[in-house]
Amino acid sequence: MLCSITWDVDPQIVSWLPIRWYGLMFAIGFWIGFNIVQRMFKREGAPEKWLPILLLWTVAGTVVGSRLGHVFFYDWDYYSKHLSQIPAIWNGGLASHGGAIGVMAGVLLFSWFTTKRSPLWTFDRLVIPIALVGALIRFGNLMNSEIYGHYTDLPWGFIFVRNGETLPAHPTQIYEALCYLALFGLLMWMYWRTNAPNRPGLIFGVFFTILFTCRFLIEFIKNDQVARESDMFLNIGQQLSIPFILLGLFFVIRAFVRPQKHYVPTKETGIRLDV
Repeated sequence: MLCSITWDVDPQIVSWLPIRWYGLMFAIGFWIGFNIVQRMFKREGAPEKWLPILLLWTVAGTVVGSRLGHVFFYDWDYYSKHLSQIPAIWNGGLASHGGAIGVMAGVLLFSWFTTKRSPLWTFDRLVIPIALVGALIRFGNLMNSEIYGHYTDLPWGFIFVRNGETLPAHPTQIYEALCYLALFGLLMWMYWRTNAPNRPGLIFGVFFTILFTCRFLIEFIKNDQVARESDMFLNIGQQLSIPFILLGLFFVIRAFVRPQKHYVPTKETGIRLDV
């Protein structure tokens, strides 16, 4: 007999308060991420006044980039005719690839205007909590009964009854969340237990390579996000993942062919780079 899990969870945490699980997961992720980066800054003697600035750039880059990514990558046919709906993020529609681009842009601006040093120093530290945030966001997707996979006869299939489903489907939100949690653990180990921080771009490259490889593979069993994907061999998410995977591999190789660098705290600038 086929076993499955009937999933009928209200996306809103309590009926009398307009707070959804998805938004709560975002907030928890950023709060935990802030504390992780704060520990890194203290360890390396970086100015703590940088933290709120970095948080602002990261949040802005995530929200704006995710929204524009959805608009331009997935549903431009609609938004090109309804431009006033582009800012309406409360109606749903965020794309993780766009969020990645937005955060990268934010870090570049943060580096140019605040740290005055290579963006790789920030990238190598920021992507660690971002992996955890990614896992929490996928949990939020599960609570929204969205972004799930094809029908399956595996015993852990979920029946998403709020979407009118009567057959179990792959809970791809859980698959991705577990991958991202494992990646978070790996990156934490690399930062705290190895010399990876002395190889600029290594942690950043490992993050991109593993995260988007997982995304690329899981997309094979995930339902199409938009109708035009039905005729594609590789869907939009997979096509967008390939450049990130290649970029990640580039930074991993680059980190090993270049000399190690050591960051030493100073009173004047917070961090000095010693080769």
